[in-house]
Amino acid sequence: MQKNLKYKWATIVITILICLYGIIGLPKSKDELVANWNRNIRLGLDLKGGSHLVLQVQVQDAFKAEADRVIERIKEDLRRAGINYVAMDRNDPNSIETADQIQINIKGIPSERSGDFRRIISEEYQAWNLTPVNSTDYRMTMKPTEAITLRRDTVERSMRTIESRIDGLGLTEPVVQQRQRTDGEGEILVQLPGVDDPARIKQILQTAAMLELYEVKDGPFPSQEAARAKHGGVLPLNTKLVRQQPRGGDTAEAWYLLARTPVITGRDLRNARPSQDEFGKWETEFTLTQDARNRFARFTEANIGNRLAIVLDNQVRSAPTIQNRIEDQGRITGAASQQEAADLALVLRAGSLPASIVYLEERTVGPSLGADSIQQGFFAGIVGLIAVILVMLVYYRKAGINATVTLVLNAIILIAALAYFEAVLTLPGIAGIILTVGMAVDSNVLIFERIREELREGKAIMAAIEAGFNKAFLTIIDTHVTTVVSCAFLFIFGTGPVRGFAVTLVIGLVANLFTAVFVSRTMFETSLARKRQMTSLSI
Repeated sequence: MQKNLKYKWATIVITILICLYGIIGLPKSKDELVANWNRNIRLGLDLKGGSHLVLQVQVQDAFKAEADRVIERIKEDLRRAGINYVAMDRNDPNSIETADQIQINIKGIPSERSGDFRRIISEEYQAWNLTPVNSTDYRMTMKPTEAITLRRDTVERSMRTIESRIDGLGLTEPVVQQRQRTDGEGEILVQLPGVDDPARIKQILQTAAMLELYEVKDGPFPSQEAARAKHGGVLPLNTKLVRQQPRGGDTAEAWYLLARTPVITGRDLRNARPSQDEFGKWETEFTLTQDARNRFARFTEANIGNRLAIVLDNQVRSAPTIQNRIEDQGRITGAASQQEAADLALVLRAGSLPASIVYLEERTVGPSLGADSIQQGFFAGIVGLIAVILVMLVYYRKAGINATVTLVLNAIILIAALAYFEAVLTLPGIAGIILTVGMAVDSNVLIFERIREELREGKAIMAAIEAGFNKAFLTIIDTHVTTVVSCAFLFIFGTGPVRGFAVTLVIGLVANLFTAVFVSRTMFETSLARKRQMTSLSI
């Protein structure tokens, strides 16, 4: 008996120490204790304050980009097959609702080669339906199932990219989730606790960050008209005009004639980071993947003395001359500050957004609301806990001490679990903690009343305690399991605050099984072990 009690108390003490370490660590001073508490106990937007943003993904951009990629592939396939055409373009759906009405128009296919053309389209472009307009013209439309898939994938990829960018900022437990609405499509909810400067966040999130490196064919030109005039009014085949990004207060335009196909894109990046050049100016260095490294090395070696345009979001950032063979590294100059260079590196690492985004809603929650909520929730919890303890001590006498100890330990385990799991404590979470206190009291009441019944039937104290815990255990399990099942449904179908309530309540219920059954029973057994001849039990 004594040996078993030693093991039980060792388990309880180790559990308490582990919990305290998770909450406050090993502080050497009061300031460090407070700092550890603030770092380990993560507060949600409603308690800490921050920014609340609602974004809408412009999925029509993804449809246009997909159609452009298909057009370039078709042109290449027709060139290899020796099939001529007069023109190939697409329409321009300008809203989310009409995005899946994207269509590709192909004109001037020779009638004698129509069979070969149809075969290429049917074999290589199975996501599209081909419809003849006349003997030489055709229209391609995306299949409905493929359009639905593209819509869903565009929103999901946007969410992953936004999550990557926000995670790179080091924010504590941001929320990024799709908002289900009947009157809107592709809406994403972003909550950023502790962020009181949403302007920088919006800039980072809204930057498309599509990096492309193109061969410079000619330029710069002061205008598009000047570029076209130099080439007889028609741009050379497989080229395009791209505007240079204005620098500082410079308002003069500059246009470059670039190859249509990029040498390297943002998908070929392995890493990006801010750095300084030999003059101390900030820039963004990037490193390429192994496959892109080989392609880039071959291109730069063959084009020494020519210029290479670094294009970000369809604007030329710089057009340096290739001095020698470049393998896996490059740099983007012109950053105004370290933060600008770091932000650009961040969005390049996270990847480009598959479509642009617009902001439908922006709210900044002040920390005063969080302070009031914390203060009122803390006050309500303390008042309720004191009232419960007084009732337990008056009604169950010394056994009420057991209940008090288990309540305090239950709270410690719950807070430690939130710290270890890096969960966010919200106002509904505080409600879950208070409800957990009620469930813990209910478990103690079940056990104590069962022990009283056993004592009334004339059983010995030890036998009564044994029977009380054993018989109450099944009832406690039943009540806890039903509550956990309810919390599971809340977590699956609920939003952020509802999920926080469910998680907090489940953790509290699991902790309650340990404290109300194991800890309380150990305390009763310890009291019995100290008094060999116990004739009465204060309960």
